[in-house]
Amino acid sequence: MMRTLEEVRGTLWPRAGDRHGPLPPLLVALTVVTGLVDAASYLKLGHVFVANMTGNVVFLGFALAGASGLSAGSSLIALGAFLLGALGGGWLGGRNPEHRGRTLRAAGFAQAPLMAAALLVAALGATPPDRGVRLAMIALLALAMGVQNAAAQRLAVPELTTSVLTKTLTGIASEAGILGGAGSKLGRRGIAVAAMLAGALIGAVLVLHVSVAADIAVALGLVLLVALAVHLASRSDAPWTRP
Repeated sequence: MMRTLEEVRGTLWPRAGDRHGPLPPLLVALTVVTGLVDAASYLKLGHVFVANMTGNVVFLGFALAGASGLSAGSSLIALGAFLLGALGGGWLGGRNPEHRGRTLRAAGFAQAPLMAAALLVAALGATPPDRGVRLAMIALLALAMGVQNAAAQRLAVPELTTSVLTKTLTGIASEAGILGGAGSKLGRRGIAVAAMLAGALIGAVLVLHVSVAADIAVALGLVLLVALAVHLASRSDAPWTRP
């Protein structure tokens, strides 16, 4: 139990000199963003994800088989836009290969305008959103999340991918000490799961009881806070900044 609590503390409030510096809590915040935007896209934009692409591949298969309530076109747009965003995120990371803080800062400042555009479309579009509005928002949000995921992959902070939880949940169970494993890292992995759950819960409440625009506004606010925080932290060349 003490080890788990120490992992939680070290993830949310890293000690001075930690190998990953301020990156873990910032990536936890971006994991919340994933839950927020996927709540909006799944609940109001046509049963599609803009961050969790595994689901879209499955949805595409269902749609091609003729399942009702799913759109092959929406899934393809989300997949294509996400890949394009990841390509852009990879390019941004390649411009800052020796400084992880600047990599995340560049991703944040690229991601924010895309989410702001999605917010504008949501605020000005019809309610409920028509097909054109839905597709535009799917494309913009998937682009933004592709950038975010590319940055998270390049940063390589253990257990904090900001989107993929299947491997995280598998590790919690399969690497438990009672099985003779190296330890489930329940603290950090649990924080990642809780962050996405919190984002999805908050996002669903906002989408269902306020508006899609309110949900995206909260997600955008988190992205801007992360970008500002990492901008301030990136003024140094501390050890955590190096790959």
